[in-house]
Amino acid sequence: MGDDAVNFDIKTEQLEEGGYVISLAGEVDLYTAPEFKAQLLDVIGQGAKQVIVDFTDTTFIDSTTLGVLVGGVKRLRSNDGELSLVCNDRNITKIFEITGLDRVFTIYPTRAEAVEQVAAASGPTG
Repeated sequence: MGDDAVNFDIKTEQLEEGGYVISLAGEVDLYTAPEFKAQLLDVIGQGAKQVIVDFTDTTFIDSTTLGVLVGGVKRLRSNDGELSLVCNDRNITKIFEITGLDRVFTIYPTRAEAVEQVAAASGPTG
């Protein structure tokens, strides 16, 4: 990867409770959103019920990103699942508020809080 590589990184981790965290770093736009979409659909395809999209290290999102999220929510809902977001960047949170998507997604300020909620939502184990 040369210096002209896109400033974007994606990591997917599975949680013990069957949830997944997809962490996005850098800019999620027209060029990088398809990779995010592929990851999201992949984990949903594996039967994920709880998916957390972590925007903590994300510097920019655009309408393509929102489209991927909305598509993901619809798919998850048909699985009885839900999509949560982690975001503490005012600029990004504002985008969700302006578009009214803050009512569609639960937005947590930290990843720890989102993971805790997912664990609680999965109910007691054993």
